[in-house]
Amino acid sequence: MSEIEQNGGIRILLGVTGGVAAYKSPELVRRLREKGAQVQVVMTPGAGKFVSPLTFQAVSGRRVRDDLWDEGAEAAMGHIELARWADLVLVAPATANFMASLTAGLADGLLSTLCLASQAPVLLAPAMNQAMWQHPSVQANRRALEGRGVRILGPAHGDQACGEDGPGRMVEPEEIVGTVFAEPVAIGSQSLKGLCAVITAGPTREPIDPVRYITNRSSGKMGYALAAAAQRAGADVVLVSGPVAVPTPGGVRRVDVETAEEMYAGVHEWIGVADIFIGCAAISDYRPECAAGQKIKRTGSTMNLQLVRSPDTLASVAALDNRPFTVGFAAETQNLRENARCIIVY
Repeated sequence: MSEIEQNGGIRILLGVTGGVAAYKSPELVRRLREKGAQVQVVMTPGAGKFVSPLTFQAVSGRRVRDDLWDEGAEAAMGHIELARWADLVLVAPATANFMASLTAGLADGLLSTLCLASQAPVLLAPAMNQAMWQHPSVQANRRALEGRGVRILGPAHGDQACGEDGPGRMVEPEEIVGTVFAEPVAIGSQSLKGLCAVITAGPTREPIDPVRYITNRSSGKMGYALAAAAQRAGADVVLVSGPVAVPTPGGVRRVDVETAEEMYAGVHEWIGVADIFIGCAAISDYRPECAAGQKIKRTGSTMNLQLVRSPDTLASVAALDNRPFTVGFAAETQNLRENARCIIVY
C-alpha cells in the first residue's frame, strides 16, 4: 500500500460485473490507486468468468470480495462494514442485468446488497451490446436510477466484441478516473456529506390578473447546476424553485413555488435544518399591490400598476441568529462588483 493510501484518500468500492469489458477493470484499479485512492474490489460470479480474483488482488493490494455468504467475512457483518467504508461505489462494467437488479432494489448478491446498504454516491459505467443498451427496458432503468441520484458515465460509441458498432462500450479507465477526480469536491472528497443545503433557483411570477404576471429572464440553470453539484458532493439538497423548464437533478428534493412570497415561505419551511443556504433565484423585488380577480380589459392608452416591495428572502436568512452558511448572488447590468457589494448583508 502506498504512503498516500496509508494517510487516507478516497475509499472506492469497485464493483465488477459479468461483461467482457471486465478486462479493463484491473487497469482502472491501477489508475485509481495512482491517484491515491483505496480500492476494494467486489466481483459478481459472472465477472469471475472473465477476470480472475487473483488479478484484482494483485493490483488492489486487498482481498477480493465476491460472496455474500463468505463465512469468514460475514461473521462480523462484513457487507455492512464495506458499505459504511466506501466513499464512492463505482461499478465498471455495469451490465444490463445489474442495472435491472439495482433498479428493482434486489439484494441478490454481495454487490447489489452493498449498493442498497451504502449511503455513498453510486457511479455506473455501463457496458453491453448496442441493441441491449438502446432497449426501452434498459433506458427506463437508466432514467429511474438517474432519478435516484445514481450517476451514469457513458457508454461510449464504437466497435464491440460482438462485432457490432454503436453505443455500449465501457468508457476507458482514464475517463472514469478523470470523472472521479476532476470534481474533487463533488465525488472525490464528498465534502458536503451529512450536510443539508437549501438552494433557490429560477424566476418568480407576480400576478397582475389571472392571465398576466411580472417576471424576469432567469432560466434557473445556474441554481439547478449548483443543486446537482451539491448533491454529488454528498449533501441532502432541497431546491426551492420558481417556474422553469429544467429537469430536476437526480437525488434532489424540489419544492415548486411561483411568487416571491411563496419563495420566502418555501425557504423558511426548510431553513431550520439547513447547514448551507444558496440564494440563486431571481426573486422579484416588487410585486403588484393588488392582483385583479378578472382579466383587465384594454380600455385606455395607458395602465398604471401600483407596486410594493416583495419580501427579501436572502436578507431574512442572513439575519437569523442561527443562520446557515449563506451565499447570495446579484444580477447586475452595470458596475457589477460595486453594485453586488452594496447588497451584501453582514
